[in-house]
Amino acid sequence: MQTISEEAKYTLQFINQTQRNIFLTGRAGTGKTTLLREIIKTTHKNVVVVAPTGIAALNAGGVTIHSLFQLPFAGFIPEEVAPQFSEFSQFETRKTLARHFKMSSLKKAVIRNMELLIIDEVSMLRADLLDAMNFMLQTVRKNRSPFGGIQVLFIGDLLQLPPVIRDDEWKTLRNYYHGKYFFHSHVFQNNPPLYIELTKIFRQKDDVFIALLNNLRHNYVSQEDVDLLNRYVISPSDLQKHTGYITLSTHNAKAEAINTKALADLEGTLHTYLPDVIDDFPKKIYPVEEQLQLKVGAQIMFIKNDLNPEKRFFNGKMGVIKSLSEEEILVQFPEEDKAIVVEKYEWQNIRYFVNPDTKEIEEEVMGTFVHYPIKLAWAITVHKSQGLTFDKAALDVSQVFLPGQAYVALSRLRSLDGLILLSKLQMNGISNDEDVMLYAENKVNEEILGEILHQETKKFLLDFLKNSFDWNQLLQEWRNHLQNYDQKSEKSSHYFWVKKQVDALIDIVEPARKFKIQLDQLFSRETIDYQFIEQRINAAYDYFFKVLDDMVYKVLWKLEEVKRAQKAKTLFDELTFLEEIQVKSVLRLMKAKLMIKTIVSGEVISKENLFSEETKLYKSKKITTVQNTFKEQHFSILEDEIADNRYKSKSKTQKKPKKNTVQETFELWQAQNSIKEIAVLRKLTTQTISGHIAKLIEMQAIKLHEVLPEDKIQELSEAFKGYQEESLTPLKEKYGDQFTWDELRMFKASVAPNN
Repeated sequence: MQTISEEAKYTLQFINQTQRNIFLTGRAGTGKTTLLREIIKTTHKNVVVVAPTGIAALNAGGVTIHSLFQLPFAGFIPEEVAPQFSEFSQFETRKTLARHFKMSSLKKAVIRNMELLIIDEVSMLRADLLDAMNFMLQTVRKNRSPFGGIQVLFIGDLLQLPPVIRDDEWKTLRNYYHGKYFFHSHVFQNNPPLYIELTKIFRQKDDVFIALLNNLRHNYVSQEDVDLLNRYVISPSDLQKHTGYITLSTHNAKAEAINTKALADLEGTLHTYLPDVIDDFPKKIYPVEEQLQLKVGAQIMFIKNDLNPEKRFFNGKMGVIKSLSEEEILVQFPEEDKAIVVEKYEWQNIRYFVNPDTKEIEEEVMGTFVHYPIKLAWAITVHKSQGLTFDKAALDVSQVFLPGQAYVALSRLRSLDGLILLSKLQMNGISNDEDVMLYAENKVNEEILGEILHQETKKFLLDFLKNSFDWNQLLQEWRNHLQNYDQKSEKSSHYFWVKKQVDALIDIVEPARKFKIQLDQLFSRETIDYQFIEQRINAAYDYFFKVLDDMVYKVLWKLEEVKRAQKAKTLFDELTFLEEIQVKSVLRLMKAKLMIKTIVSGEVISKENLFSEETKLYKSKKITTVQNTFKEQHFSILEDEIADNRYKSKSKTQKKPKKNTVQETFELWQAQNSIKEIAVLRKLTTQTISGHIAKLIEMQAIKLHEVLPEDKIQELSEAFKGYQEESLTPLKEKYGDQFTWDELRMFKASVAPNN
């Protein structure tokens, strides 16, 4: 991760070492997105990322709020009243919203196993939607604590896009809310999170510009600030004299008109490029226009950062189309006097699921969208410029219609040197929302953050350890199962077996209660002796683990028996649930032991330190042991095949977590899969996989002769002799069908400088 600020470090620590809810904000260019990725990468907690819109969710690598929580698009009234309807809008209440919570077991498992919820682009989150999310989490998790007991990280800049509430909706909602922002929600007001603001700026270096943006952000704009900005005003008719500028407009129609006219004015052939869309990737979340239309000379910008180590471009970098062909786009950076071939980018539509072995929340790719990560860039709306960085921009903000739009537009720029204004700014057009400015006063200073972190870490550690030795809920679930037995039912013969498991748990619940009291006493001391606590944890672990581990073995054995019985689907499902929570209690105990070890060794509480090979393989090893022993005693191959599929849920197929896309292709290649086979397995096109193979050849992970026959390599070697062009188009035109585009790319990768 790049160098991060003290506030960012505090945020990472609060996420991993406390249960405290956090509101993380910061002006444009302070690294919120970078920090989000670092949290997802390093946290030991089961994390889920959501955002208010499909595009925002895609960019954050998560899912939409409405899809995860199964919420309707109606407004929400946070009371037990009858639903209200009008000619234009309808509302849900606590009484009616619960009917939407009938969800799949996969989704319920995700929500019940969730430990950290990250809400990105939170400026767009409505107050009533956050209250609906809270009600849903409390209901499905059966926990009346705020957000059902999970930690929530809110990320966003409140001076960017505000929530959208229609006037007819607000007429009703204003009876329940003081404002429309997420911080006006009831759950937020009653449980305010810690307010952390990132202040270190990575985008701008010019102190004068930084000071001006800060004034603009906080509504302290002076006449001197306005006079400074107005020095950069030029006539719109003179804009054509200034090359490489993108116009930022407040209206979408105006931006589209500028791009359409500029493209039409260029001479030459119009080339159209379409995406490769595999499986489930809805049109409403396409990250770029489906049809990318370009001509040589078109001004474009990149909408993603370069994934290559060279970092040749960034999100918002401008360029000009140098050459085009059916399979290749060459972009020139005039001021750098260099050109690059644009590689296609993969966007993934994901959903979350719980790994049945580790109980960790992982991601499943539902579909992919592969396209060139560029778009026409003579103009763009202020709205769509969020998250982008420009070296040169012409601002058309004479018709600012939302608070903060002038600030958002200006903050896209690296410096004032790249600024052009197409009209003078007026003082009355650059103010920000008063509610937002008032809430911004809740920011906590660094000194207080340190004190809170110290206290909250101690509380988190104590709670985590105590909860790891708390099996009351586990015991209650076993008791509930026992009470369901009927002497006439198919499962009556298993009654005494279940009774033994209940008795085994009863025997350890009381000693565990006394141990938790001891932990309270040890943590209440002025100076905490963590080494002694580790000794006590290890001794308790050795005592309790044997019982819990033995119960896992026995319930897995019982499942082997039951799945061979006829008409036992209900019992099988109930035992599967008990097995899941039994395994979860063992894994939690193992994690507690690793956590206290991490504290004593002075290391960081992170995913790396709290998950060992032992925890990852615990369940799979236990299943293997049980099944092998069972088959030795009850050998019947035919019966085993039937039993394994008798009660298996169709929706519970084993999923694979999302990995680095090139790395995943490499692993499948190592497993002796062909390019076509990998494409099918990855839900990608063969062309995309061939692109991965070319990259792996350049990285020297794969040798060219592993992919292409020697005679083809020899022919390519002859064709490339003396060839210095960056573009492969002239070579393709010269040799036609003798070589495919993929063969040319792979050979070029094999002779790259690092090879």
